[in-house]
Amino acid sequence: MQLSKRLEAIASMVTPGNRLVDVGCDHGYLPIALVRRQIIPSAIAMDVRSGPLGRAKENIEAYGLNPYIETRLSDGLEALQPGEGDTLSVAGMGGPLIERILSRNVEVSESFQELILQPQSEIGNFRRYLVECGFTVSQEDMVWEDGKFYPIIKAVFKKTAHKDRYTDIEFYYGKRLLESRHPVLYSYLEKELEKVQQIARRLQASSTVNAKKRLREILKEKQRIEAAMRVYEDL
Repeated sequence: MQLSKRLEAIASMVTPGNRLVDVGCDHGYLPIALVRRQIIPSAIAMDVRSGPLGRAKENIEAYGLNPYIETRLSDGLEALQPGEGDTLSVAGMGGPLIERILSRNVEVSESFQELILQPQSEIGNFRRYLVECGFTVSQEDMVWEDGKFYPIIKAVFKKTAHKDRYTDIEFYYGKRLLESRHPVLYSYLEKELEKVQQIARRLQASSTVNAKKRLREILKEKQRIEAAMRVYEDL
């Protein structure tokens, strides 16, 4: 089975030998691929919708993996108990939704050895949420696929009084991505810079109060992007 670039990046972060819990499993491709490659011994595939879960179940049966992959209809982590999995995967959802999934079942989310998360929106705020809740971002990746950028975050929960220190730039664009000078992040920054420059030029042509307010916000965002890009110059 050939996975998308996004799912391949997620799969590469899973620790071999771990039991996977895939929330929002859609067609079940991630757990199927990991079990077939003998990277994981078993998985629980969960989805809030019966349609995608049914398709996942059909695919699991087609590959003869019923003994290894269980399916559960579940709103987030509601149908899971602490200790039933080692790796949690939640992908393809907005950052606020993933945050709600984790915060509604704190005992369960904190019981995993690792979380591999792929938020689609509010990514800076989502990183801030993880750090404030005691998670450490151990690894990050970003892929470009089908005209979209996909950031992927691997986090572990650590019971410690000391939280990782982050700058605003690191929350927005990823501490680990910046540390590694990730090439896909740089492409993202280039596109974002071009976009905000175009918006700024349009706003500068307007004299309304709202336009001036929005221009200040855009120029602040431009400064943030440029600060992140300067990290790549500091080799």
